[in-house]
Amino acid sequence: MNKQLLLGAEAIALGAIDAGISGVYAYPGTPSTEITEFIQNSVVAKKSAIRSTWSANEKTAYEAALGMSYAGKRSLVCMKHVGLNVAADAYINSAITGVNGGLVVVVADDPSMHSSQNEQDSRVYGKFAFIPVIEPSNQQEAYDAVHYAFELSEKTKLPVMLRITTRLSHSRAIVSQGISRPQNELAPETDTKKFILLPANARAGYLRLLDKQTKLASYSEKSVFNRIVDGEGNFGILAFGIAFNYVMEVISEHKLDIPVLKISQYPLPEPIIREFTEKLDQVLIAEEGYPVYEELLRGFFNNKKFTGRLDGTLPRTGELTPDHLAKALGIKMAETKTIPAIVANRPPELCKGCSHRDLYEALNAAISGFEEKHVFSDIGCYTLGALPPFNSINTCVDMGASVTMAKGAADAGLRPAVAVIGDSTFTHSGITGLLDAVNDKSPVTIIISDNGTTAMTGGQDSSGTNKLLDICKGVGVDEKHIKTIVPLKKNMEENIAILKEEFEYEGVSVILACRECVQVAVRKKKADR
Repeated sequence: MNKQLLLGAEAIALGAIDAGISGVYAYPGTPSTEITEFIQNSVVAKKSAIRSTWSANEKTAYEAALGMSYAGKRSLVCMKHVGLNVAADAYINSAITGVNGGLVVVVADDPSMHSSQNEQDSRVYGKFAFIPVIEPSNQQEAYDAVHYAFELSEKTKLPVMLRITTRLSHSRAIVSQGISRPQNELAPETDTKKFILLPANARAGYLRLLDKQTKLASYSEKSVFNRIVDGEGNFGILAFGIAFNYVMEVISEHKLDIPVLKISQYPLPEPIIREFTEKLDQVLIAEEGYPVYEELLRGFFNNKKFTGRLDGTLPRTGELTPDHLAKALGIKMAETKTIPAIVANRPPELCKGCSHRDLYEALNAAISGFEEKHVFSDIGCYTLGALPPFNSINTCVDMGASVTMAKGAADAGLRPAVAVIGDSTFTHSGITGLLDAVNDKSPVTIIISDNGTTAMTGGQDSSGTNKLLDICKGVGVDEKHIKTIVPLKKNMEENIAILKEEFEYEGVSVILACRECVQVAVRKKKADR
C-alpha cells in the first residue's frame, strides 16, 4: 500500500479522488481550504478531469455539487463551519430532495475560534437535516471515511456530512492509500418530482426522509468506525471523533484501566450505547465542540450517570485537550509554571507593503473631518485595520455584512455611512447588499479593497478579479460614482480627496482600491525567476 504523510485535510482530499469524485466545490475557509487545494494540485485529479476551481461562496458551491449529484456523478463540497450557514438553504433542502450520485459535505469546525467568529458545532446541522454524520478520529480514518461516506450516500440516497475540526485538519500522520475506483457514468435523475420542492412533493420527500431514520440508525450500529476498548470498573468513557485520541492518550500516559466506547457516526447507535453504559455507574462523555451528543444521551436514558460539558466536568468553551480529560478523571496535574515575559506579546498585523495599509491611512485622513467616524468592515486580512496603529474599522460580523450594515446605518441617518470590503468577500456576499442600496438610493460609500486574490486564506483565486467595475455598473451604481484609486503613498492626497468627495455624496458610491496583494506579488516574482 502507498503510504503518505498527510494533513487530515489532505487525507480527505486523497480519499475523495480515490473514491471517484467528478468534482469538488468550495469557497476558501480555514480550516477546510487545504482539501480543495490538494485536489487542485493533484496530477491524478488533473488527468481524471476532476473539476476543482473555487466557487463564489458556499451556497453556490453546495448547489453545484447537488447538480453534479443529480447528473449521477460523485461530488464533494467543502467549507468551514460558518460557511455552512451560507449554504444552509440548499443543504437542508437537499436532505428532502435526496441525492442521485454520492454527495459528501465536509465541514471543518474551529473550536477555540483560531480563525473564526464563533465555535458553532456542525453536528447540530446534521441532526437538524436528519442526515448521517461521520466524525473521524484520525487521518487514516478521515481517508477511509470519505470512501465510506460516498458509499453510504448512494445507499441511502442522502447527502452525508463528514465533520472534522481544526486539530485533525491541520495535523499530519501516515495514511495508507487504498484502492481507487473510477468515476460514475453520467446517469441523470429520472424521478424529477423529487427535485421539485412544491409543497406536495416536499411533504412526500420529508416523509421519505423520516422513514429512513431507523435504517440510518442501523447503519450507525454496524459502522466500522465504532470500537470498544476494554477496561475494568464502574466508570467508563464515551468518546466521539478526535476526542477519542485525547482519551487514549490520557489512558496510555497514566496507565489507566477504563472501558471506552468510541462512536463515529450519527444517528447515535442507541443499542450499543445502552449495552455499554447500563453496567456502569458513571460515564464521561468526551466530544469536541458543543455538548451535542451529551444532550441527546441524557434525553435517551433519562438518568444522571452522564457527565461532560453540561455539568462543568469538562470546559464548555474552547478545544478539548488531554489535560482537560486528565483533570476530569481525577488525575492530579503538575503545577503550571509561569514563563517570565521575555518578549512582549505581539498582535497580528498587516504585512509590510500591504495595500490595505495605505488605504486605511487615506481613509483615516478623509473621515477625520466628519463628526461621526464609524466604518463598517468585513472578513478578510483587512479586518486587522481594527487594530493599532490604524483603528480604522468598527464592525466585522459576517461575510458581506459591511455593505448591508452601512446601508442600515445610512437609513438610520448616520453620515457618512462607509463600508470596507475585500474583492473576494464582495463577490461572496456583498453584491446583493449593494443592490439593496441601489434600489433604496441609500447614501453609502462602499470601498472595495481589491488586492486581486483571496489573501487571508493563502492567495486563492478571487471570483471578482478584473470584473468589479462591470459588476457594480451592472448592479446599477452610477458610473460617475464608481471611482478607482491606487492605494500608494504617492497617491495619498489624491485618494483622500476622492474619498472625501464620495463621503459627501447623498447616494450610492463605490471606490475600487486596486493594488495587488504583496504576498502574491512576491510569489509571482519567485515563480518567474
